[in-house]
Formats: sequence, C-alpha cells, structure tokens
Amino acid sequence: MPRLPRFCPADHPTHVVQRGNNRQVCFTCDDDMAAYAHSLHKGATKYGIAVHAWVFMTNHVHLIMTPSTAQGVSHLMRYMGRHYVQPFNFRYARSGSLFEGRFRSSLVQDDAYLINCIRYVELNPVRAGMTTDPGDYRWSSYRCHAFGNTARMWTPCPEYLCLGENETERQKIYREMIYRK
Repeated sequence: MPRLPRFCPADHPTHVVQRGNNRQVCFTCDDDMAAYAHSLHKGATKYGIAVHAWVFMTNHVHLIMTPSTAQGVSHLMRYMGRHYVQPFNFRYARSGSLFEGRFRSSLVQDDAYLINCIRYVELNPVRAGMTTDPGDYRWSSYRCHAFGNTARMWTPCPEYLCLGENETERQKIYREMIYRK
C-alpha cells in the first residue's frame, strides 16, 4: 500500500526537517554544503518554491519554504535525493540512504509563529554549541535576514518584510529579536 503524501498545501509556509540516517553526517565539508545549497536553489526554482529560511547542520537540515503547488515540497525533496544524495554517495564511495526515512514537515499556520520558526532554525548552530553568534555560521539564512546578504535561493517572507519600512530597519529589528526569549 503506498504511503500517504505529505500535507504541504500550496501557498502555506512549511517547516521541513531532514536528518542524516542514524544521525550520521550528511555534510563532510563546505563543498558538500555548497552542493546542497546549489541543488536546493535549482530544485526550488524548478518546482516553484520560495525558500525563506534554512540551516545546514552537519547531520541535518531545516528548511522553511512556501510551495506554489501542493506537491512542490515532495517533488523538491525527491529532486534533492537525485541531485545531492547520489553525487554524495558517488564522491564518498558509499551506497544507500543518506537521509533518515522521509523528510518531516510541519505546516506553519500562524503568521506570528513563522518569524519565531525562522528564528528557531537560524539559532540551531548556537544551540548546538558551534558558535555563540548566528552571524558567524555561514550555512544559514541568518545573514540574509540580519545583514541583507544575498543568496540566490532566498525569498523573504511577507512577515519579515513587515518588520520595518526599509531594509536597514528590518535588519535591525530582526537582529534585536533574534535573542528575545
């Protein structure tokens, strides 16, 4: 009997988590993370998905994105399996699943919660003890939100755009709220 599809309705933000199989490493170096980011950008563009936030940790990934179709997230994650996992396995002479089962997804139903969810994702490296400042961690969307860095795959969510009247004001407000309890 086939598995039920994930519930990721069109035009609703979704928080996706994908863990390494047995919590093993799925990124061994910056080149791996860059390859994942490249594939994510290409796949998100192909399937009409706005990527609002991300963090690539050594053994898992958090993504917050809004699909334009109900199947978009599932199509993207399948794409990632073909365009990231297969080359990773070839490069490291391994076989089998890199990620643990299917990706997990949660619908972000409340607009105010979306900013908190983004905050949670971007503070992952701090909570993991990898850094004390999220701005020091290269593989997250924090620098886009807090400092206006550009990333091809980044699409700011409307709730972020409402934080201030201009980029400078939004960035300042976001930096101030990142550590708010």
